Amino acid sequence: MATKFSDNPNRPPSIVHRPSSTVHRHIVALAGGVGGAKLAHGLAQVLPPEDLTVIVNTGDDFEHLGLYICPDLDTVCYTLAGLANPETGWGRVDETWNAIANIEKLGGPAWFRLGDQDLATHLERTRRLKEGQTLSQITSDFCKAWGISQKVLPMSDSPVRTMVDSDEGVLAFREYFVHRRREPRVKGFRFDGVEVAGPAPGVREALESAEAVVICPSNPWVSIDPILKVIKTIDKPVVAVSPIIGGKTVKGPAAKMYAELGIEPSALAVARHYRTILTAFVLDNADAAIESEIKKLNIKTLVADTLMNEVQNRARLANEVLRFIGSS
Repeated sequence: MATKFSDNPNRPPSIVHRPSSTVHRHIVALAGGVGGAKLAHGLAQVLPPEDLTVIVNTGDDFEHLGLYICPDLDTVCYTLAGLANPETGWGRVDETWNAIANIEKLGGPAWFRLGDQDLATHLERTRRLKEGQTLSQITSDFCKAWGISQKVLPMSDSPVRTMVDSDEGVLAFREYFVHRRREPRVKGFRFDGVEVAGPAPGVREALESAEAVVICPSNPWVSIDPILKVIKTIDKPVVAVSPIIGGKTVKGPAAKMYAELGIEPSALAVARHYRTILTAFVLDNADAAIESEIKKLNIKTLVADTLMNEVQNRARLANEVLRFIGSS
């Protein structure tokens, strides 16, 4: 018998805290990675499903063991479905590792750890892509199977590949991030294929119908920039949540990247990164002292507790962001 997601003990509790100050017609969230997935999940808890669309970075996508893997897309979907590993934030809960252990025993590449449940996702996605289905079609079907009511869209059905220019040469992002363990020094980035990649079906429509766009606390360089380069323009209010707190990131290499590019890692650096599109910016309490510097950029600010270590904190932050949008 198939598992009903309402009975799944690993699914995060359904916490619904509707924002009291205003009614939102439609919110579009731009997301990638664990931090982005957490806020997307928070928004999913406090908004009706039809009022939220999550556009996810696919610049990290790559082929491994003959399979088409979408790390950010899967992290967002697993999180929304309550299937993500609560300790890592990525991968599947209650995972087993039989396949990768045997691949390693046979001498195959095991640097990218694929769990058995996760492997099934990549096998089925690859099969459907080879049949000619699009990534957005496949993602929609997977969301239905996993009980996700919100609309989750890849940024594009066309391949875009994030490449890291480093002191060890140009590396595909997953090669840099996982295989090289983020050790090479970053010199810059490029997004192969972005010039010809159009937004996936539904992306432009979602942006046109949105009341506001929320940039989740994802890596600005490699999670959000690829999305922005694909969609090109946003003519709606944009609020970003800083992924950098007190000069550091909770997860990921964003602070390291800023430092190696000669930019002091800070919430102010993130606000400057998005300056040309931002209406408003959310920074953590730990960075309250630099709020005035961000306001000088003609950007409205909200100081809040942006850490989302617990599931209930995701809904709390989402509600604060939505109230902020309503008051801005």
